[in-house]
Amino acid sequence: MNKLLSTPEQLAEISTVLKGYLKLPFSADHVPGALLEKVIAEVRGGEVLGTYDFVDVINRDLKIGWQVKSTKESTTVTWKRAKIPNASDLIEDSHRSTEGLKNLGDAIIDLCNSHAHESMDIYGLEGIAFARLIVHAGRHMTYYEKLLCTNENPDIFDKDEFVWRWSRQKKTKKKEQLPALHGMHIGSGEKMFAWHGLGENQLHFSGERHWWPETGENSIEFQFPKQKLSLKGLMEIISRES
Repeated sequence: MNKLLSTPEQLAEISTVLKGYLKLPFSADHVPGALLEKVIAEVRGGEVLGTYDFVDVINRDLKIGWQVKSTKESTTVTWKRAKIPNASDLIEDSHRSTEGLKNLGDAIIDLCNSHAHESMDIYGLEGIAFARLIVHAGRHMTYYEKLLCTNENPDIFDKDEFVWRWSRQKKTKKKEQLPALHGMHIGSGEKMFAWHGLGENQLHFSGERHWWPETGENSIEFQFPKQKLSLKGLMEIISRES
């Protein structure tokens, strides 16, 4: 599925557009996800869906799609709001046995995988990639792409690679933090998921950090502009173009 991942030329084009945005006088210190979606759609000949489907951008002709995320490096990626069928019963059973814990964790992984399967079916896709922009504290950014699933290998995550446990309830000066269900990677022992099923059902994917590229393959890094355009300067450029 080489067509899923951008060429070095396309990566450079994406970074050029994003650097241009960061020069605007009203730009913030990050790139909104909605803007990144539009940039990817423009460069890759696709369209922004604007739905709650797993994919955010698709190219109908090539039958490929992208899930798009853009956050600061200190912000854990929210995979989705994971509302599990029969959640109350599964949560109750998870406090009784190891098997109950696994059943609840398996339901979470099944939900992640089925969400991608649905987009593959609805839009007739042959594959989906992850398009991610990381805003680093050191005033630079990394954009990378990763193959997530294809018709031949439709599952993103393997249930057998995780073991699950509830965190302890925490109290802060401002509020009480409910326990979360943590998905631990069996091989490394590291936390990969945190499901807040006792609250708003947010599923955080801290394991995304393990996807960050160590080399420049399928990725590109670039610096924030040293200075932004003034509002007056921007208006002058627009006036000349018109």
